[in-house]
Amino acid sequence: MRRTLISAALCAVSVAAAGPQAARPALYPLSSTAKAAWDEYLKVTEFRIKKELEAPTRFLALDFATGGDADRQAVLDKKTPVAQMTSVWENGTTVTVPDYWVHHWRGAILLPNLKLDAVFERLKKDMPGKGQPGVLKAEIRQENWPQLHTYIQVQRSGSVLFIPYNYVYNTEHDVEFTRRSPTTGTSKTIATKIAELDHPGGRDEREKKPDEEDRLLLRWNSYWRYQEIGIGVIAECESVTLSLDPGTLASLAGGHGIAEKAAQEAMKQALVNLRSFFQTPPSSSPAR
Repeated sequence: MRRTLISAALCAVSVAAAGPQAARPALYPLSSTAKAAWDEYLKVTEFRIKKELEAPTRFLALDFATGGDADRQAVLDKKTPVAQMTSVWENGTTVTVPDYWVHHWRGAILLPNLKLDAVFERLKKDMPGKGQPGVLKAEIRQENWPQLHTYIQVQRSGSVLFIPYNYVYNTEHDVEFTRRSPTTGTSKTIATKIAELDHPGGRDEREKKPDEEDRLLLRWNSYWRYQEIGIGVIAECESVTLSLDPGTLASLAGGHGIAEKAAQEAMKQALVNLRSFFQTPPSSSPAR
């Protein structure tokens, strides 16, 4: 992916630790084995996406899935179908990251009565999700279209087996949009910073050090596809996140239950927030 200097200035280090300690890393440090496995998962995922985008008659990820016709009809019926995914090698073996969990989901939603040009023009200037559930803050920090660098303070909250969870993160992302045809486009989003907050919203709010984090959200890539059809634009998101066991609560909830539930719910909410964003008139001056 073509890069700019956007991330170099903004994504190195966010909060300095007290005293002589090193600054907090932008992303939780992975072992060399885990990093190589995560990179392999993304490589396999992106290779499959590339092949799908080269297909002459199909475009969305759901078009290549079992039950895809039903999912596409659900989107046209203004529903929000969401499905779990996994990436596999050519021999059918699942790609894994040892000692970590990969959470891979896709979902789609209809943005009615819109053209693709209007969708991209709005996303160029403003951030979806502001003021919506799961998004506490959001802004475009740098714009060099078709690339953006964004900041989102996200909340992951809910319950699994009656066990509540609530996590808040400061996140930053490199985003690149690609126009593929008059009626189709894509975007790729890579989280360049993920920092879990301690006492979020309080006077003593701070970003946790890596050894303090619950490690529910360690990496986060999103792959969007936009297809203009007669009644609007279908927006489809494929989200891939990485987590470690966030502790006793997750064990009680069935291993990685909290992380998986959070990833699934975040997918649904992102799509609903996007539709709400396009149903709201643009702000007179985008937040920066």
